[in-house]
Amino acid sequence: MLTRLLPALLPSSLPSLRRPGLVVVVTGASSGIGEATALRAASESHHLVLVARRREVLEEVAERCWQAGAASVTVEAADVGDDDAIAGVVERTVAQHGRLDAVLHCAGIVTYGRTEDVSADDFASVISTNLLGTATVARHVVPVLRRQEKGALVIVGSLLGHIAIPEMTPYVVSKWGVRALARQLQVENVDKPNVHISHVSPGSVDTPIYDNALDDAGGVNQPPPPTISPERVARIVLDCVGPRIPGTGGDVQTSLSNYGIMAAYTFAPWAYDRLVGPVFDAVSRRRGKED
Repeated sequence: MLTRLLPALLPSSLPSLRRPGLVVVVTGASSGIGEATALRAASESHHLVLVARRREVLEEVAERCWQAGAASVTVEAADVGDDDAIAGVVERTVAQHGRLDAVLHCAGIVTYGRTEDVSADDFASVISTNLLGTATVARHVVPVLRRQEKGALVIVGSLLGHIAIPEMTPYVVSKWGVRALARQLQVENVDKPNVHISHVSPGSVDTPIYDNALDDAGGVNQPPPPTISPERVARIVLDCVGPRIPGTGGDVQTSLSNYGIMAAYTFAPWAYDRLVGPVFDAVSRRRGKED
């Protein structure tokens, strides 16, 4: 049990065990966890390929990565749900650098609202970006790692891939699917001991994802406490690129509070189901947009 808590306990000041100069692709690099992960990788002098939909924002992040110490930075404006675009990103990265050491998949979107109130388009957008986008990335990255017989794919999921919460059905469904996909990838690649597939489950993280929610519920959203910083998540994501964190089985939690919430969900569902709605309303949202 103690080893499973190590990711949440390790201080961010620990020195990196990774050698500099790895070729690292970061998806969702334009903001939030993806941006923080890109900057963390830059500070460790890696070669970066930044992927997101908005090129102009990526260019700004790229400049900050250069300043942070990146060995090189390449900007790739692409949607993770676009199969041809992601195939091109992977092909160009391998052609430029001759290898692919790590892909840190951080892209994701969210919407709020009761299941019956979420529009069909918003429901599809969340599933497409979060779940199908992860599958698209894996479809093109895993064959490269297997040919090399080494490398890492780190998938950023969510605590909500382990529990249920009201008025976030598309996001919860997508993140349960992402966790299942990560587990499938681990099983399918067990024959390649130096190909590492990791799944990182952040709890509440203070990022712009709440401001950018598609939001069919008409509320103003904020991360529920206790929150952690995207920089802390970035540190844990980069830790997964090195030797496997012992005792995690490839599924890494980012804070101790995750374990308490998961335990309540699993062992006291009668209490969890009755309390999660009122608590969620009280601490995370429920102000009208006109307030």
